[in-house]
Amino acid sequence: MIRYDLRCADGHDFESWFPSSASYDAQRARGLVACPACGSIAVEKAVMAPAVARNDRSTPRAAEAPAAAPGADAPPAVPTLAPAPHQEALRAVLREFRAHVVRTADYVGDDFARLARDMHEGGTEHRAIYGEASSDEVQALRDDEIEIMPLPALPDDCN
Repeated sequence: MIRYDLRCADGHDFESWFPSSASYDAQRARGLVACPACGSIAVEKAVMAPAVARNDRSTPRAAEAPAAAPGADAPPAVPTLAPAPHQEALRAVLREFRAHVVRTADYVGDDFARLARDMHEGGTEHRAIYGEASSDEVQALRDDEIEIMPLPALPDDCN
């Protein structure tokens, strides 16, 4: 994985991780790299200082840390970036979609892949289901052209 420091045309600095530099280039070309502050896709790599490992000493020296001025307050808080309006609208749609599935479909837990296959092959009556499946089970269902779709997991669900 590669971490890039990025800057949008409006001067907002942010960082993002990519599997490779080619992945960054491809995503940027498709307009998928956007500023989290303003949503702009006019994004460029910012100048980055390389992280160089040093093994010539075991602990950092206290003299290397900048000293605070006497009477200085605590360092300023790091500003948090609010999601761009279009990102909030997308999250709202995804939340509603997920809520609709949970309201109208049967949760089948780890039996999802088996039941989806049974329904596809006509062994079980068709109905709306959702549940859990391993990446291998998902790939096998897709290889057999069984239509499935993952439920979106939103950042709110993980925090």
